[in-house]
Amino acid sequence: MISTRELTKTFEVSRTETVHAVRGISLTVEPGELVAVLGPNGAGKTTTLRMLTTLIAPTSGTAEVAGYDVVAEPSQVRRQIGYVGQGNGAGHSQRVADELAGQGVIYGLDRRAAKLRAEELLESLELKDLARRKVSELSGGQRRRLDVAMGLVHAPKLLFLDEPSTGLDPQNRANLWDHILRMRAQYEMTIVLTTHYLDEADSMAERVVVVDHGHVIADDTADALKASLAGDQLILTVAPSNHAAVRRLAGHLPGARDLAVDGDQFTVRVTHGPTALPILLGATHQLGVPVAAAQVHRPTLDDVFLNLTGRSLREAGTNGKAAA
Repeated sequence: MISTRELTKTFEVSRTETVHAVRGISLTVEPGELVAVLGPNGAGKTTTLRMLTTLIAPTSGTAEVAGYDVVAEPSQVRRQIGYVGQGNGAGHSQRVADELAGQGVIYGLDRRAAKLRAEELLESLELKDLARRKVSELSGGQRRRLDVAMGLVHAPKLLFLDEPSTGLDPQNRANLWDHILRMRAQYEMTIVLTTHYLDEADSMAERVVVVDHGHVIADDTADALKASLAGDQLILTVAPSNHAAVRRLAGHLPGARDLAVDGDQFTVRVTHGPTALPILLGATHQLGVPVAAAQVHRPTLDDVFLNLTGRSLREAGTNGKAAA
């Protein structure tokens, strides 16, 4: 559904300043996948999506979307995709049903078909009771559902979602995603998502692509990334006088690394915490080392990014001149 090779984008900010927003991204997305693209602000996520949706042209490299070249065949690409950007796409003074039907006409539906399609989406996204309201009268969650409806009006094969739930409260976020996932199943869509909410990527995406400084630095399932790049952390509360003994024991665990002490807490990162913890506790018991408390900390995607780059996904990027 998507194939890019060494895709780049450079912005000439001034005569003396050039911003390299995307520095050679090669990416493949198969039909039906839900792929999350993660990275801090300025990493190149939104710039990449804008190239794939034909909103801006690449500086170099190639990209095909739904079988069409984004530079040579932009109109064909646009017919195959839906795009929900970071801002609200509907006109504030327009009525909800009229705006949605008008979007259908823009995509080539006749007026009757556009009206029927609008009614179908209003029903599916629980906006039917708001059909005659002006867009400006909708809540934030209702507006985002309308944005999704506008992206789906032409039944696209591929839907791009650029931080669709940013600014929504947890209830509205959950509600929006419930609708998106139902739409995905109904229309068998491929979805490419950018988000700063790591729980969204962790729980819903089949693949996670981590982008930093315009490069893809990791591409795998969330579970595989957490297992291979971060690992599980064991935390034992033991008397400081026993730290040396616990360190020796922990050093023999499979994949043991990052052994550290903080007060009476001893930590070690291992490949698989649930199996390593009983081994370590059995060894400390045999040695006669009292353990006051023990726990397994499963890694998060933020841990993965910290492991890869030395900083948190939640930290803002320093490249503020380019799109995220």
